[in-house]
Amino acid sequence: MASADKKARTDDAASSTILSQAALGAMKSYWEIPGMKAGVVTGVVAWNLLQYCKAKGFALPSFNCTGTSTCNAVMEAAAKIGMPAYIQFSEGGSAFFAGKGLPNEKGKLQASILGACAGAKYVRFVAPTYGIPVLVHSDHCAKKLLPWFDGMLKEDEEYFAKHGEPLFSSHMLDLSEEPHEENVGICAKYFKRMAPMKIILEMEIGITGGVEDGVDNSGVAKDKLYSTPEDTELVYNTLSPISPMFTIAAAFGNVHGVYKPGNVKLQPELLDKFQKHLGPKVGEPKPFNFVFHGGSGSEKKDIENAVSYGVVKMNVDTDTQWAYWEGLLKFYKANEGYLQGQIGNPQGEDKPNKSYYDPRKWVRTSEESMRNRVMEGFKDLKAPIA
Repeated sequence: MASADKKARTDDAASSTILSQAALGAMKSYWEIPGMKAGVVTGVVAWNLLQYCKAKGFALPSFNCTGTSTCNAVMEAAAKIGMPAYIQFSEGGSAFFAGKGLPNEKGKLQASILGACAGAKYVRFVAPTYGIPVLVHSDHCAKKLLPWFDGMLKEDEEYFAKHGEPLFSSHMLDLSEEPHEENVGICAKYFKRMAPMKIILEMEIGITGGVEDGVDNSGVAKDKLYSTPEDTELVYNTLSPISPMFTIAAAFGNVHGVYKPGNVKLQPELLDKFQKHLGPKVGEPKPFNFVFHGGSGSEKKDIENAVSYGVVKMNVDTDTQWAYWEGLLKFYKANEGYLQGQIGNPQGEDKPNKSYYDPRKWVRTSEESMRNRVMEGFKDLKAPIA
């Protein structure tokens, strides 16, 4: 018994230790990370997984989900290729998850809080059966949406008190529209609350253009689309004394949505510039852990370069939205004659069509289409697919 207790304490200590890039780079599989398991991972285990990606030269795609169907598509895809899944919920997507008929008042955002937490708990319930690790994340929280963030953190704290870990793996604060000092200051305030639970913070400095989940930055000044070395250094100097477990969505021309080639001028080399600016000051070649926003429709070379400069996570939403819709579109076109009424089809006026309009049929084709696009996302980010 004493031997078993000692081993348990040793395992707990190992899974609460942030590992070096050298140690992670020497591993043959992410399964060698102490504490790694099938199901939702949080804390140092989740952080070491992102650091493993960095050490191995790839990144994890993170997919916005709006219900159990899209969550299942992501987990199915990850399980098929033996990779960890990253599922994220936006404020609007969270409200949809809970149900658009529920109240979601400005300043309260009850449905958004409920939906995000319900989504996280759903993933926790089913993820172990898929046999892969899953990180659960909340996406873009602007200043006006802070009641949503507060509600999720409250749930994290209650879950932590019962289970010794937070409900979510990570949260994102997007205060990029605010002055830099205010942005970073608010992030620091929340990060101090998150750090005892070992929740990863993702923050944004510099603005991602385009339109995402009701936030319209399509008219933003072009100079705001590019962060500076001083911006990212401010973030590092403010947040690193609190905890090393934070990522930065630095702006390098990113735009949400899909646009014709050439319309978006990405400069991933800026990320390399930020690393080289701070690296010598802190004694690390790549001190930053970056997140790539506006990944849908990006050129493959830009993605590869960004990953080589320290991107550990890339958000994908627009492309998977289209993939989900396209699955339904193809199903309709292939079965149009059977979808004009409950009775009557090309085989006869009295023939029933229930087997075609049953939601399990056409929702499943959407899931399969999205699943395939999710798998493509892993390939784009150079994931070592099994």
